[in-house]
Amino acid sequence: AVGAAAMEEPAAHNGSAAGAAPGAGTPTRPPATPEGMALAYGSLVLMALLPIFFGALRSVSCAKSKNSSEMPETITSRDAARFPIVASCTLLGLYLFFKIFSQEYINLLLSMYFFVLGILALSHTISPMMNRFFPANFPNKQYQLLFTQGSGESKEEIVNYEFDTKDLVCLALSSVVGVWYLLRKHWIANNLFGLAFSLNGVELLHLNNVSTGCILLGGLFIYDVFWVFGTNVMVTVAKSFEAPIKLVFPQDLLEKGLDADNFAMLGLGDIVIPGIFIALLLRFDISLKKNTHTYFYTSFVAYIFGLGLTIFIMHIFKHAQPALLYLVPACIGFPLLVALAKGEVTEMFSYESSAEILPHTPRLTHFPTVSGSPASLADSMQQKLSCPRRRRQQSPSAM
Repeated sequence: AVGAAAMEEPAAHNGSAAGAAPGAGTPTRPPATPEGMALAYGSLVLMALLPIFFGALRSVSCAKSKNSSEMPETITSRDAARFPIVASCTLLGLYLFFKIFSQEYINLLLSMYFFVLGILALSHTISPMMNRFFPANFPNKQYQLLFTQGSGESKEEIVNYEFDTKDLVCLALSSVVGVWYLLRKHWIANNLFGLAFSLNGVELLHLNNVSTGCILLGGLFIYDVFWVFGTNVMVTVAKSFEAPIKLVFPQDLLEKGLDADNFAMLGLGDIVIPGIFIALLLRFDISLKKNTHTYFYTSFVAYIFGLGLTIFIMHIFKHAQPALLYLVPACIGFPLLVALAKGEVTEMFSYESSAEILPHTPRLTHFPTVSGSPASLADSMQQKLSCPRRRRQQSPSAM
């Protein structure tokens, strides 16, 4: 569910760009100071990099379980080609809803929806970190919530939640943030949910190969440019949509503190979409078994360059910018140039992520115990992967 929610984010993300322009939509506000703008833009860039970096590391882990429902969602070339159309219909539908119905009631329903998703996503995100704070003698009991359909050989699992006492503690802490967001809509609570959505999207959404990534990014490149420059639909929806679908940071924080209200914004789609491509390149690096991560670091630097260029152009022209206009060429072009220089273009495009051997990663619906934390990054990148190969019937490994 988080993957789907995160994947819908491009539909409303570039109100972020509009909001980032000084005083956009709020002519009575004084213009942001250079210091405030620099702090806001720098913080947005940092917040965008964190879920991509750690989400990519965690994406290196795949489920060991034979239960296919616990595998990360794999995006195929057909899904990638279809997604810009689905996203456009979603965006236009939201635009019409906001024009026809009361914005207050729509945002109330959306707030309740993202309240539940945000709690689950945040619980999944903080679980690996929280495990370090529990004492060794903590009474950690195991639980399972199982719903099945049918009986005997035809029995089919509908819901299978496995969790423990530590997961319940994480869920309780996440619920506190959820109530804070629901009652106050504070920008810090919004960002906590937004970061959790982004990290889960990068971790749990897997592109099956580089060609699929190019199709997805290319399609959304056109989608982003059209809906930002061709119409006012995206900016209108983004400004009306009160949900944690974007990261925000106040440009007047230095003047007003935590009560600041003149926000620069960045949509989650500008994080998740390039992020899943960067995560794919990290898995490709590991498949080469060269103990180097050239493509991952190259694409990561490319993302920083593209996002910085977006902010620069937006600041110069004082107009909403489709971030993917700059991120897509950078994130695809930089690694491709490296592959050409190293003579590994064939290996790059023949790599099949769905057939890769990767350690265990739980799904969001699992109330997880996540492996692949930053502390284990060195081991996971330097040791050979030892779990048995898993092949999809229609996606044989090309490694």
